[in-house]
Amino acid sequence: MTNREQWQEAFDASRVRDDQPYATMSGIDVDPVYGPDDGEFPGQYPYTRGPYASMYRSKLWTMRMFAGFGTAEDTNWRFKEIIKSGGTGLSTAFDMPTLLGIDSDNAMSLGEVGRCGVAIDTLADMEDLYAGIDLGEITTSMTINSPAAVIFAMFIAQAELAGIPRAKLGGTLQNDILKEYQAQKEYVFPPRQSMRLVRDTIDFTAAEMPRWNSISISGYHIREAGSTAAEELAFTLANGFAYVELALEAGLPIDTFAPRLSFFFNAHIDFFEEIAKYRAARRIWARWMKERYGATSEKSMQLKFHTQTAGVSLTAQQPEVNIVRTAIEALAGVLGGTQSLHTNSMDEAMALPTEKSARIALRTQQVIAHETNVAHVADPLGGSHYVEALTDEMERRAEEMFSYLDELGDGSMLEGAIQGIEENWFQGRLADSAYELERRLNAGDHIRVGVNAFKDGNDETQMELLRISGEDETKQRKRLDKVRQDRDQSAVDAALARVRTEAQDPEINLMPALIDAVKVYATIGEIMGTMESEFGRHVEVPVI
Repeated sequence: MTNREQWQEAFDASRVRDDQPYATMSGIDVDPVYGPDDGEFPGQYPYTRGPYASMYRSKLWTMRMFAGFGTAEDTNWRFKEIIKSGGTGLSTAFDMPTLLGIDSDNAMSLGEVGRCGVAIDTLADMEDLYAGIDLGEITTSMTINSPAAVIFAMFIAQAELAGIPRAKLGGTLQNDILKEYQAQKEYVFPPRQSMRLVRDTIDFTAAEMPRWNSISISGYHIREAGSTAAEELAFTLANGFAYVELALEAGLPIDTFAPRLSFFFNAHIDFFEEIAKYRAARRIWARWMKERYGATSEKSMQLKFHTQTAGVSLTAQQPEVNIVRTAIEALAGVLGGTQSLHTNSMDEAMALPTEKSARIALRTQQVIAHETNVAHVADPLGGSHYVEALTDEMERRAEEMFSYLDELGDGSMLEGAIQGIEENWFQGRLADSAYELERRLNAGDHIRVGVNAFKDGNDETQMELLRISGEDETKQRKRLDKVRQDRDQSAVDAALARVRTEAQDPEINLMPALIDAVKVYATIGEIMGTMESEFGRHVEVPVI
């Protein structure tokens, strides 16, 4: 049987959307895939051309819009507006205090509550955040890392209070702590102790939550910190291999957890390079999973990923031009075969998006999905000499970096990733790449419209921006005070004592204790502080 015949068999077995006219606007019939009979097809190992035979002919990517600001009630309203506008998945942004695992009334939280995302202190906030939303039907992503296990415990608890069993919950927990040390810097505990919490969530979801992706291995923040596309690819997959080895060391068989690992990539402005990056990522992941880690399930080898357009490419100058940038970047994600997509809003270089700008960003995806016809064909750029050459070069450069990390860890990518952080290898590479891009911008070697060229119109910007008032912070602190007054403090003390005791034993999975703690309304700061008393706090050594 030829590769095409095998693909046709898989395509015929897929659920193809039957409401689509598969033709160009001129009436030219369009096949679902193109290529020689003996070539690689979508859904075939190593999945360079896509993880599924039918790709978007079967199901469009999830239009997962990122939202979070002010109080949980504010964000709940925005979530419902996204759903009403046609969004098919939710993605939650948390404010800085939540990301750092501290409460809204902590002295360090002053001025930051609800500013860059939603403030979550207790289970009561999580109940408000998803009130009236059927979490058994819509999938949810949560962008949280160091306190990920605690926020995840709150999510599970509030869903169960709403009558939705944990086994029915579908979505993704970002939970990628390695990239925090490398790029984003929202860490609390030292790397090895943080990895214990990641292991516990992987183990817990593998056993109890078959629809949940326990970790979203994130290149997005690595790219936003200044990496090249090849570094984003290599660092992200290296972190993925480290998490695989972490779970294997814990005794989990590869095919029980690997299908629940997902990825999160940046869609930057170099159109063809981005497409090649995604194709190379699938190929590398499939080969390593099969050849190095012994995976036998196709689902373990099929890299699936979410994409977000590049925040760092947005400009405060001529912000309407950001709509153009976002459309091009989103199209690269779609042509690269993404499974879900967030499109940035035009005003995000200046503030959190307004309802209008967020709607335009969502409409951008809808135009790509329903007007351009690009979803008719799987991997339409496959076979392009340029795209194939870029894909090969991306793979080659990534493999060079894998070799370095593998040697650094004496044959362990897990140890190599941690050693790379401790020795500032990742941080140094990012600093050098960010500096080089800034040098090129300042020299005019790289053009950014409105920044170092084509500045006419820079003084004409008049936009209504979303403002987070100090009243939201006061309201959130009052909310937290009331929860503390109404809860059973003896139950909280007992739950925190259990967390402290179990944190001392690395063989115990902490998720059940965390779920019990949030159910009695222990705060995120209390729980994280309890674990910090056992785990310690990470202090980064500066790159010199």
